[in-house]
Parts: sequence; structure tokens; C-alpha cells
Amino acid sequence: MAGERVKLQVQERDSRGSAESRRLRKQGLIPGVLYGRGKTPHPISIPERELRRVLTGGQGLHAILDVTLENQKTTHPSILKEYQQHPVKGGIIHVDLQEVRLDQPIQARVVVELIGEPVGVTEGGVLSQVNREITVEALPMEIPEHLDLDVSGMAIGDTLRLVDLPVQEGVTFLDDPEETVLATVTMPTRIVEPEPEEEELEEGELPEGEVPEGEEAPAEGEEAPAEGASDEQETTED
Repeated sequence: MAGERVKLQVQERDSRGSAESRRLRKQGLIPGVLYGRGKTPHPISIPERELRRVLTGGQGLHAILDVTLENQKTTHPSILKEYQQHPVKGGIIHVDLQEVRLDQPIQARVVVELIGEPVGVTEGGVLSQVNREITVEALPMEIPEHLDLDVSGMAIGDTLRLVDLPVQEGVTFLDDPEETVLATVTMPTRIVEPEPEEEELEEGELPEGEVPEGEEAPAEGEEAPAEGASDEQETTED
């Protein structure tokens, strides 16, 4: 729910670079950067277990993080600005945190979740979610974890756009309300196999393997007589 704040203690790191990042990850630490409001960015590292804990809470990626640098008492309200994942394993390998003011609105990407089963699906249609996230603006404590869109009344051929998403107090939708399509219900696509093309024949020519009317097909293994040859072979005179 909106308004959740999570404490997160981080460590400052002295050096940056890929070699240093690999060393930290081997120690179970995730490298990152804390960007302040007009201040010098702080290279930091975060215990992987702690980072997983704060990002899997009720507010998920939109949690307000009360960041405290090790050996300091000052708290820096921050949000997760960006993160990088391992291309194969999928775990987070780097994070950027952005310090924010709780009395000033920020922008964020929020997931749209579809609720219910459309009437059109029970009639054989297919539900498709075209856009899974939208951009919103709100105070940091008011950024919703997700937005629900009821699709149960959709029939085949119906489309729901951002303008159909219920307005939430304190939250402004920044995408085009009419052009941003969220969900559609369509008939399933039928794949039609193309019919094999028949080879055009010259006048009087028969399809390959077809025998003219009145003639018998040669037995298996027996060659057909060459064109122009007589039915009976001529015998030589003694």
C-alpha cells in the first residue's frame, strides 16, 4: 500500500569499476549509487539479503527507503531509481537510489493489473494486455503499488484505454488517456494454410505420372517406351 517506508542501511565504498563490483558481489554485496538532491553521488554497497527484503515488501519497487549511511545518523528518504539484472540468473547486480523530498511529487512507472474474466473470453475471444505499465505523478508516499482495471464487462471487439482506468486521488496519469490502450478482447487468429499451386500445363500435356486414356501404365520397375518408338520391335532379316 502507498505510504510504506522501509529502513535500509548501506555502506559507502571507496572505489568504483567493474573489478570492484565483481569483488563486492562475491562478498554478497550489491554495488550502487545514492544520488542526492544536488549533492555529490555516493558510491554505496548493500547486502543482497537486505536489498531483497526491502524490494519484496508490500510496496515493492515503489517503497520509500529511509537510507542511512553506515556510521551516520542522517536519514535520506529515497526511491529506487534504476536497477540492473543479471542477463542469465536474473538477480539484481546494481542499483541507483534517488533521494527525494516527501512534500514534492515524483514520477514513476506503475503496473496495471487486469481484474476479472471478460464476457468475451467465455464466448471464445482472447484477452490481450497491450500496456502493462503507465507513468504516474504523485507524492512519494502516494505512489500506488499497482492499479486495478476491471475487464469483466468486456465483450469481443471491446477495447479499454487509460481513460477507462479509475482515477485515484492524489495520482495523475501522464500518458495519453485516449491513445494508451490497456486491454483488448479479440477473436482468435485463424491460421489458413495456403493451397498448393498447380503447375500450368501446355495444351495436350498430361500431369506427371498420368497415363493417356486407352494406354496402360508400365509395371513397377519397367520403363515406359520412349516417345516415338513402335509397340513392336522390328526384327532383322536373316
